[in-house]
Amino acid sequence: NVVKEVKNVFSCHQSEGSFAGGLHIEMTGKDVTECTGGAQKISDRDLSHRYHTHCDPRLNANQALELAFLISDEIKKNALYSKNNIKAAS
Repeated sequence: NVVKEVKNVFSCHQSEGSFAGGLHIEMTGKDVTECTGGAQKISDRDLSHRYHTHCDPRLNANQALELAFLISDEIKKNALYSKNNIKAAS
């Protein structure tokens, strides 16, 4: 589950007082069905409809946007957490 993995990355870094240096996500602007989940509720049964990759499965455009907003929220949350802890330690 990509969403769970991304949340875990930020949670682990927050608990260690470190920051994620980046994330590598396979994605495309095409309307593929290579990864399950998202607002479109792509299921295992849907994968064969538009599974076009010959390598790693990619998020489609909608899934990528959803993930971008999640990442943005996690970055903001971690920045606020860090800011509050720096003030508390001063």
